[in-house]
Amino acid sequence: MIVPILAAAVALAQEASGTGAEEAPAGCLGSGGITGLLPIVAMVAIFYFLIIRPQQKQTKKLNEMRNSLQKGDKVVTGGGIHGVITNLKGEIITVRIADSVKIDVDRNALTLVTPEEVEAK
Repeated sequence: MIVPILAAAVALAQEASGTGAEEAPAGCLGSGGITGLLPIVAMVAIFYFLIIRPQQKQTKKLNEMRNSLQKGDKVVTGGGIHGVITNLKGEIITVRIADSVKIDVDRNALTLVTPEEVEAK
């Protein structure tokens, strides 16, 4: 979606400056429209693979973790509160954080399930 917009912007800039209509002198290579866009396309691809794609993978992994929660799982909320899940009801999860202290949190507030190996140590 960005590439057609950028291509249109480059074409308009060339028309406004008059550089698009001139012919290159003999023996010189003209700057074609495609070669001018290659660096922009390369930058978009780099941003996609360095920023967008890893973020999508992380979000997918977090959603899978939230959908697989069960009673008895030890979890950590976004605020850093540690507790054990005692009840699951839709998007609201009851977490026991101390003896006789239970809080209701949104499923999206949970950021981590504590692995069993870490608990044993």
